[in-house]
Amino acid sequence: MNKLLLTAAIALTVPMTVHAKSEFVEGDATLAGEAELGASLTTGNTDTSSFKASLALKQELGNWENEYVFQGLYKEDEDEVTAKRFYAGLQGNYQIDDTSYLFANTGYERDPFTGYDFTSITAVGYGHHFIENETMSLNAEIGPGYIYQKLDDDSAETEGENYDSSAVAHFVIDFQTKISDSAKFQQKFVADWGSKLDGRSETSLSTKIIGALSMKFAVVVRYNSKPLDEKKSTDTATNMTLLYAF
Repeated sequence: MNKLLLTAAIALTVPMTVHAKSEFVEGDATLAGEAELGASLTTGNTDTSSFKASLALKQELGNWENEYVFQGLYKEDEDEVTAKRFYAGLQGNYQIDDTSYLFANTGYERDPFTGYDFTSITAVGYGHHFIENETMSLNAEIGPGYIYQKLDDDSAETEGENYDSSAVAHFVIDFQTKISDSAKFQQKFVADWGSKLDGRSETSLSTKIIGALSMKFAVVVRYNSKPLDEKKSTDTATNMTLLYAF
């Protein structure tokens, strides 16, 4: 794992000479982002609460297009925590030309309801812009990676091991299209296939309310082909949030 992390770090810092024009950040700005927030509270016969927050940043540095993502989720039902997840990730893309790029990424996730203390995934590879215009984009990425998952105490006792790790094949497909001047649809698939298949699909529709403020509806499906204990393979979440672009 350390060797792969070192490879990703080197890929993010070694300069290269090929130049490609980028529309990663609109206009003359070099930094842009989106902040997302959603909450639900129910009191009375049933007391429930849920909170979801996300921050996504895009940074343009010469031929580099860097992305930083932070996500948090918390749910409580009758004073019992039913969901708690935190994710942080970063990716650097080096543009080879107008349609091709090299990428290096790493991500860290904590979700106690999966049976793991944490999950860390690192990958490097090649990406391609199949469609890239003002109204539509279709990107795909493929490359080798490495996943490391630290089991919690209960799972470690049941499984007879403290961690699960393997080399993986990393795949991403990201499709976005403007339905109108105020609405955008996005479908993104991420898969890491090694000793098991870990996949994530997010389908979303966002509509502008006023200015930089939008309403976002999303369905997120997570899949694990070999869940721990008697946990389910598929986890589905439906969210309605406010999205602010800056």
